[in-house]
Amino acid sequence: MAADEAQLSPPESLLRLIDNLARFHRQHEEYYSQAPLQQAGGLQERSRVLKALADRWSVVGVREQASAVAFAGAEDLNAPGLVAESGVLFMEGEGEPAELQRMKREVGLLADDVEQTGAWLANAMEQAWDLAGFLAAYPALADLLGERHRIIANDWQSAALQSLIARLLRRALDLLARVDFAPAALRADLRGARKAPAYLYSASELLDRAADLMLESATLVHDNERRWRIFRARVRELESA
Repeated sequence: MAADEAQLSPPESLLRLIDNLARFHRQHEEYYSQAPLQQAGGLQERSRVLKALADRWSVVGVREQASAVAFAGAEDLNAPGLVAESGVLFMEGEGEPAELQRMKREVGLLADDVEQTGAWLANAMEQAWDLAGFLAAYPALADLLGERHRIIANDWQSAALQSLIARLLRRALDLLARVDFAPAALRADLRGARKAPAYLYSASELLDRAADLMLESATLVHDNERRWRIFRARVRELESA
Protein backbone atom coordinates (compact mmCIF):
# COMPACT_ATOMS: atom_id res chain seq x y z
CA MET A 1 0.00 0.00 0.00
CA ALA A 2 1.42 3.42 -0.95
CA ALA A 3 2.20 5.97 1.75
CA ASP A 4 -0.67 8.28 0.76
CA GLU A 5 -3.09 5.32 0.79
CA ALA A 6 -1.86 4.33 4.24
CA GLN A 7 -2.79 7.79 5.51
CA LEU A 8 -6.28 7.46 4.08
CA SER A 9 -6.95 4.02 5.55
CA PRO A 10 -6.50 2.74 9.13
CA PRO A 11 -3.45 0.54 9.71
CA GLU A 12 -3.90 -3.17 9.21
CA SER A 13 -3.91 -3.95 12.92
CA LEU A 14 -6.74 -1.47 13.50
CA LEU A 15 -8.68 -2.85 10.53
CA ARG A 16 -8.48 -6.33 12.02
CA LEU A 17 -9.76 -5.03 15.33
CA ILE A 18 -12.64 -3.19 13.68
CA ASP A 19 -13.52 -6.27 11.63
CA ASN A 20 -13.58 -8.38 14.77
CA LEU A 21 -15.84 -5.92 16.57
CA ALA A 22 -18.18 -5.60 13.61
CA ARG A 23 -18.48 -9.37 13.23
CA PHE A 24 -19.06 -10.38 16.83
CA HIS A 25 -21.08 -7.36 17.93
CA ARG A 26 -23.40 -7.84 14.98
CA GLN A 27 -23.94 -11.44 16.12
CA HIS A 28 -24.44 -10.27 19.71
CA GLU A 29 -27.06 -7.77 18.60
CA GLU A 30 -28.90 -10.42 16.60
CA TYR A 31 -29.64 -12.05 19.95
CA TYR A 32 -30.68 -8.78 21.62
CA SER A 33 -32.99 -7.89 18.76
CA GLN A 34 -34.97 -11.08 19.50
CA ALA A 35 -34.67 -11.86 23.22
CA PRO A 36 -36.65 -8.77 24.33
CA LEU A 37 -39.57 -9.91 22.18
CA GLN A 38 -39.84 -13.09 24.24
CA GLN A 39 -39.42 -11.17 27.48
CA ALA A 40 -42.12 -8.70 26.46
CA GLY A 41 -44.49 -11.58 25.72
CA GLY A 42 -43.85 -13.02 29.17
CA LEU A 43 -44.57 -9.68 30.82
CA GLN A 44 -47.81 -9.32 28.90
CA GLU A 45 -48.89 -12.78 30.07
CA ARG A 46 -48.23 -11.78 33.68
CA SER A 47 -50.04 -8.50 33.18
CA ARG A 48 -53.11 -10.35 31.91
CA VAL A 49 -53.12 -12.46 35.07
CA LEU A 50 -53.20 -9.34 37.22
CA LYS A 51 -55.92 -7.73 35.12
CA ALA A 52 -58.07 -10.87 35.22
CA LEU A 53 -57.85 -10.99 39.00
CA ALA A 54 -58.52 -7.24 39.30
CA ASP A 55 -61.54 -7.55 37.01
CA ARG A 56 -62.90 -10.38 39.12
CA TRP A 57 -62.26 -8.71 42.46
CA SER A 58 -63.76 -5.40 41.34
CA VAL A 59 -67.25 -6.88 41.02
CA VAL A 60 -67.44 -10.19 42.86
CA GLY A 61 -69.65 -10.60 45.89
CA VAL A 62 -67.38 -11.79 48.68
CA ARG A 63 -68.44 -14.77 50.74
CA GLU A 64 -67.16 -16.41 53.87
CA GLN A 65 -64.79 -19.35 53.54
CA ALA A 66 -66.79 -21.62 51.29
CA SER A 67 -65.32 -24.89 52.49
CA ALA A 68 -63.65 -26.17 55.59
CA VAL A 69 -61.77 -28.69 53.47
CA ALA A 70 -58.15 -27.71 52.99
CA PHE A 71 -57.07 -26.97 49.41
CA ALA A 72 -60.64 -26.44 48.16
CA GLY A 73 -60.76 -23.75 45.50
CA ALA A 74 -61.99 -20.32 46.58
CA GLU A 75 -65.04 -19.84 44.36
CA ASP A 76 -65.22 -16.07 44.79
CA LEU A 77 -61.51 -15.25 44.38
CA ASN A 78 -60.55 -17.32 41.36
CA ALA A 79 -61.10 -15.61 38.02
CA PRO A 80 -62.98 -17.72 35.42
CA GLY A 81 -60.56 -19.54 33.13
CA LEU A 82 -57.46 -18.16 34.82
CA VAL A 83 -56.54 -21.28 36.78
CA ALA A 84 -56.15 -23.39 33.64
CA GLU A 85 -54.33 -20.60 31.78
CA SER A 86 -51.86 -19.48 34.44
CA GLY A 87 -52.00 -22.03 37.27
CA VAL A 88 -52.88 -19.28 39.77
CA LEU A 89 -55.25 -20.96 42.24
CA PHE A 90 -56.61 -19.46 45.44
CA MET A 91 -57.42 -22.22 47.92
CA GLU A 92 -59.33 -22.15 51.18
CA GLY A 93 -57.15 -22.14 54.25
CA GLU A 94 -54.01 -21.37 52.23
CA GLY A 95 -51.92 -18.25 51.75
CA GLU A 96 -50.72 -16.50 48.62
CA PRO A 97 -50.77 -18.87 45.61
CA ALA A 98 -47.34 -20.28 44.79
CA GLU A 99 -47.78 -19.22 41.17
CA LEU A 100 -48.09 -15.56 42.16
CA GLN A 101 -45.01 -15.84 44.34
CA ARG A 102 -43.10 -17.35 41.43
CA MET A 103 -44.34 -14.66 39.08
CA LYS A 104 -43.04 -11.93 41.37
CA ARG A 105 -39.67 -13.66 41.74
CA GLU A 106 -39.37 -13.94 37.97
CA VAL A 107 -40.20 -10.28 37.47
CA GLY A 108 -37.57 -9.36 40.07
CA LEU A 109 -34.95 -11.49 38.35
CA LEU A 110 -35.82 -9.94 35.01
CA ALA A 111 -35.42 -6.46 36.51
CA ASP A 112 -31.93 -7.42 37.73
CA ASP A 113 -31.01 -8.87 34.33
CA VAL A 114 -32.10 -5.90 32.23
CA GLU A 115 -30.51 -3.44 34.65
CA GLN A 116 -27.17 -5.25 34.43
CA THR A 117 -27.40 -5.51 30.65
CA GLY A 118 -28.26 -1.82 30.35
CA ALA A 119 -25.34 -0.76 32.57
CA TRP A 120 -22.92 -2.95 30.62
CA LEU A 121 -24.18 -1.64 27.28
CA ALA A 122 -24.00 1.99 28.36
CA ASN A 123 -20.38 1.52 29.45
CA ALA A 124 -19.53 -0.26 26.19
CA MET A 125 -21.02 2.61 24.18
CA GLU A 126 -18.87 5.12 26.05
CA GLN A 127 -15.81 3.29 24.75
CA ALA A 128 -17.29 2.75 21.29
CA TRP A 129 -18.00 6.47 21.01
CA ASP A 130 -14.35 7.32 21.66
CA LEU A 131 -13.16 4.76 19.11
CA ALA A 132 -15.59 6.04 16.49
CA GLY A 133 -14.24 9.54 16.97
CA PHE A 134 -10.71 8.23 16.49
CA LEU A 135 -11.74 6.72 13.12
CA ALA A 136 -12.54 10.21 11.82
CA ALA A 137 -8.81 10.62 11.16
CA TYR A 138 -9.07 8.15 8.26
CA PRO A 139 -10.84 9.52 5.14
CA ALA A 140 -11.39 5.99 3.77
CA LEU A 141 -14.05 5.54 6.47
CA ALA A 142 -15.42 9.08 6.46
CA ASP A 143 -18.64 8.25 4.61
CA LEU A 144 -19.42 5.45 7.09
CA LEU A 145 -19.00 7.41 10.29
CA GLY A 146 -22.68 8.33 10.23
CA GLU A 147 -23.58 4.63 10.12
CA ARG A 148 -21.20 3.78 12.96
CA HIS A 149 -22.44 6.58 15.17
CA ARG A 150 -26.06 5.62 14.46
CA ILE A 151 -25.29 2.09 15.69
CA ILE A 152 -23.82 3.52 18.87
CA ALA A 153 -26.75 5.90 19.35
CA ASN A 154 -29.25 3.06 18.93
CA ASP A 155 -27.43 0.88 21.44
CA TRP A 156 -27.06 3.74 23.89
CA GLN A 157 -30.76 4.46 23.70
CA SER A 158 -31.48 0.76 24.17
CA ALA A 159 -29.28 0.80 27.29
CA ALA A 160 -31.27 3.71 28.72
CA LEU A 161 -34.55 1.93 27.98
CA GLN A 162 -33.36 -1.16 29.82
CA SER A 163 -32.56 0.90 32.90
CA LEU A 164 -36.05 2.38 32.77
CA ILE A 165 -37.58 -1.07 32.26
CA ALA A 166 -35.88 -2.27 35.45
CA ARG A 167 -37.37 0.67 37.36
CA LEU A 168 -40.86 -0.05 36.05
CA LEU A 169 -40.63 -3.72 36.97
CA ARG A 170 -39.45 -2.98 40.50
CA ARG A 171 -42.17 -0.39 41.03
CA ALA A 172 -44.76 -2.93 39.87
CA LEU A 173 -43.43 -5.30 42.52
CA ASP A 174 -43.65 -2.52 45.13
CA LEU A 175 -47.34 -2.11 44.30
CA LEU A 176 -48.00 -5.85 44.48
CA ALA A 177 -46.27 -5.97 47.85
CA ARG A 178 -49.10 -3.80 49.20
CA VAL A 179 -51.61 -6.56 48.55
CA ASP A 180 -52.02 -9.44 50.98
CA PHE A 181 -52.97 -12.32 48.69
CA ALA A 182 -54.07 -14.71 51.44
CA PRO A 183 -57.79 -15.47 50.87
CA ALA A 184 -58.85 -14.28 54.31
CA ALA A 185 -57.03 -10.96 53.90
CA LEU A 186 -58.35 -10.48 50.38
CA ARG A 187 -61.91 -11.05 51.49
CA ALA A 188 -61.49 -8.53 54.29
CA ASP A 189 -60.25 -5.94 51.77
CA LEU A 190 -62.96 -6.71 49.22
CA ARG A 191 -65.66 -6.27 51.83
CA GLY A 192 -64.34 -2.79 52.48
CA ALA A 193 -62.36 -0.36 50.32
CA ARG A 194 -61.41 -2.91 47.62
CA LYS A 195 -57.91 -1.55 47.32
CA ALA A 196 -56.43 -4.77 45.95
CA PRO A 197 -57.92 -4.43 42.43
CA ALA A 198 -56.57 -0.88 42.10
CA TYR A 199 -53.04 -1.98 43.00
CA LEU A 200 -53.25 -4.89 40.56
CA TYR A 201 -54.46 -2.67 37.72
CA SER A 202 -51.64 -0.20 38.30
CA ALA A 203 -49.01 -2.93 38.57
CA SER A 204 -50.26 -4.49 35.33
CA GLU A 205 -50.03 -1.14 33.56
CA LEU A 206 -46.39 -0.83 34.61
CA LEU A 207 -45.70 -4.31 33.28
CA ASP A 208 -47.41 -3.35 30.03
CA ARG A 209 -45.25 -0.26 29.66
CA ALA A 210 -42.11 -2.25 30.42
CA ALA A 211 -43.13 -4.71 27.69
CA ASP A 212 -43.66 -1.86 25.23
CA LEU A 213 -40.20 -0.48 25.99
CA MET A 214 -38.67 -3.91 25.47
CA LEU A 215 -40.15 -3.92 21.98
CA GLU A 216 -38.69 -0.45 21.36
CA SER A 217 -35.30 -1.68 22.56
CA ALA A 218 -35.43 -4.65 20.18
CA THR A 219 -36.41 -2.36 17.30
CA LEU A 220 -33.46 -0.07 17.96
CA VAL A 221 -30.99 -2.94 17.99
CA HIS A 222 -32.57 -4.55 14.93
CA ASP A 223 -32.07 -1.28 13.06
CA ASN A 224 -28.31 -1.85 13.33
CA GLU A 225 -28.30 -5.03 11.24
CA ARG A 226 -27.85 -3.43 7.81
CA ARG A 227 -25.53 -0.75 9.20
CA TRP A 228 -23.17 -3.38 10.59
CA ARG A 229 -23.10 -5.19 7.23
CA ILE A 230 -22.26 -2.01 5.33
CA PHE A 231 -19.58 -1.00 7.80
CA ARG A 232 -17.92 -4.42 7.87
CA ALA A 233 -18.01 -4.75 4.08
CA ARG A 234 -15.94 -1.55 3.76
CA VAL A 235 -13.48 -2.71 6.39
CA ARG A 236 -12.99 -6.01 4.58
CA GLU A 237 -12.43 -4.16 1.31
CA LEU A 238 -9.69 -2.13 2.95
CA GLU A 239 -8.18 -5.26 4.49
CA SER A 240 -8.03 -7.01 1.13
CA ALA A 241 -6.42 -3.94 -0.45
